[in-house]
Amino acid sequence: MVRIGIIGGGIGGLTTAIALRQIGLEVDIFEQAPALLDVGAAIALWPNATRVLRHLGIANSLIEHAGTIDEIHWLHYDDRLINRVRLKQDPNTPSVALHRADLQHILLDQLPASAVHLDHAFARLRPGNNSVVAQFTNGVSCECDILIGADGVHSRLRSELLDESPLIDRGYIVWRGISEHSPTEISPHTAMEFHGDGMRFGLGPVGGGRVGWWASIDGSSVPKSTGQARDALLTAFAGWFAPIRKLVDETRPDLILRTSAADRAPSEVWGRGRITLLGDAIHPTTPNLGQGGCMAIEDALILTRCFKKYGLNEEALRSYERVRRYRTAMITTCSRYYGAVGHVRNAMLRGIRNSVMHVLPESLVMRLIRIVFDYNAFEVRI
Repeated sequence: MVRIGIIGGGIGGLTTAIALRQIGLEVDIFEQAPALLDVGAAIALWPNATRVLRHLGIANSLIEHAGTIDEIHWLHYDDRLINRVRLKQDPNTPSVALHRADLQHILLDQLPASAVHLDHAFARLRPGNNSVVAQFTNGVSCECDILIGADGVHSRLRSELLDESPLIDRGYIVWRGISEHSPTEISPHTAMEFHGDGMRFGLGPVGGGRVGWWASIDGSSVPKSTGQARDALLTAFAGWFAPIRKLVDETRPDLILRTSAADRAPSEVWGRGRITLLGDAIHPTTPNLGQGGCMAIEDALILTRCFKKYGLNEEALRSYERVRRYRTAMITTCSRYYGAVGHVRNAMLRGIRNSVMHVLPESLVMRLIRIVFDYNAFEVRI
């Protein structure tokens, strides 16, 4: 019998498997995709996440493949500076960004191939004898002591376990891509966020001379087809800082990804019996703070610490859920409000927003950022 089964082979599931194996637990991952492909856009890993990956022995490889972020700039659409902050960071736990596929490969390299089972789409649960049995659409069943749902924002396990409440659409679409070249006008080692009339554009280094970018815009303004999206985005951002359109234009249309900005109200219940959830499966968040993947990585370590302290039992699961509930709800709420402010269309309110952001002293901005960045999953009381 598999001791611990993880549904989902994304960032959260892979990190959890690595952490659990490092304390001697047997883990198997069940991923619905028939192959783990080199798809996806950029992912930011801030110090709260790189701190965990350093502990797991992955940080050096991570930094080798990533772009480092030493500053964050907020700007008007035409490159006029609103504010900036210089990140005073521990070199062991830097802020970085990289292609999601690169991170996936780094994590997979830490696991034996036999621990990852592809083409296993979760179908349903059935009770076992002091265990839980997961059934998959390919006819395979797996009996586990513990089952962890890390199957993303549309988690089938969450629907089976808790409810099928829909995601809450926040009214704008986020488009992501990676350009193979960095325009000379872009500051190196800098994350930049441009603000306009109900639209935003962000960019940052992702390693190998590439630049990851994202654009958020009213969902009704850009077509759903990725084949048409590039031309529509080029039109929407006409008149903005010139390198913005250059980044979009140099990205292959089929590699521009579209997602709705959506989240859920915080849930008081994360699991039942010998089952729990982590990452987007339980606390999906809008992407405004770049913390979705980071929170899943935090989840992985906290859950591992709880198993180490309490054993492979329900007490460990409920302790993990209790510890993580406030932190994830706080970040999800802050991300939602940040996005709402960023998408203000009223000219007077935009002026107030930009004026307030402009006068905030760097020390205060950094203090607010550190509320998120300084979280230490090793020291949180469990």
